[in-house]
Amino acid sequence: MKWLKGIGLLLVANVLIFVTLSLTFTVLLDIVLPAFGIDLRGAVTQQDLLWALVIGFGGAFISLAFSKQIARSMLSCVQITQPRTHAEHVMYGAVQEIAQRMRIQMPEVWVYESPDPNAFATGPSKNNSMVAVSTGLLSNMNEQEVRAVLAHEMGHVYNGDMFTTTVLAGLMNTFVYFISQWVYRHLAERNQALALGVYFFLQTVLSFLAMIPIAWFSRRREFGADAFAAKIYGKDAMIGALRAIDSWVKRAQVEYSTQDALATMKISGNTGGIMHLFATHPPIENRIAAIQRLPF
Repeated sequence: MKWLKGIGLLLVANVLIFVTLSLTFTVLLDIVLPAFGIDLRGAVTQQDLLWALVIGFGGAFISLAFSKQIARSMLSCVQITQPRTHAEHVMYGAVQEIAQRMRIQMPEVWVYESPDPNAFATGPSKNNSMVAVSTGLLSNMNEQEVRAVLAHEMGHVYNGDMFTTTVLAGLMNTFVYFISQWVYRHLAERNQALALGVYFFLQTVLSFLAMIPIAWFSRRREFGADAFAAKIYGKDAMIGALRAIDSWVKRAQVEYSTQDALATMKISGNTGGIMHLFATHPPIENRIAAIQRLPF
């Protein structure tokens, strides 16, 4: 029955979002824009918005619904159901303990092959999720640090970050499709080839720009997950884990001469200039400073 509850939650979220956007759309189109001498009434319809919403949110929520299966298919991973080694007992025990304390369903626990000290959480809801840890994290961190990283990932689960990120991504997708389709329809009346080229150009550019608010939210949620872990196991444990990751990154930079050894996951957050806008994780020193400022 949990999957029915999850589907119901996704449908309710879609309906509420459509009602909100529809009301905003109506006020903007019929009141706000005409007040500034801009009259788009008749040029844009609620039917356009509905299709944009279905396409924009449809893909995002399908990805969320099958996020666990997608993650497992992309990694060489093994589920831990009966811990056998000491490391597995540490992992499984930490996730189980936090789930019990937070009164949520125990997430699936997986280990996957990767030299990077990494971990992630995914799933459609806090009671239907998974936590995965890399072999590199287990081999590069002590028990306290591993528990802190797992508490961080459980923070994402408990805070519902996966669902919130999906809603934000769906919203961005909706506007990307809506704007691109609106421009295409009006240009197609004059030049079909030009309209098609502009459509794909807008899709590409707007999708790229849509990553900025999504990345911004991703950075904010990392601070929240860090605070969650610090509250569960103490500030020192989470700070120690972040410093261990930072040390690994610096060693890898020297060994492999790479600018950022964890660039694909943006875990180190060491991106400069405009690329900072697309980083999914804040710089580690900023995260440590934020933990140190916590009032507990």
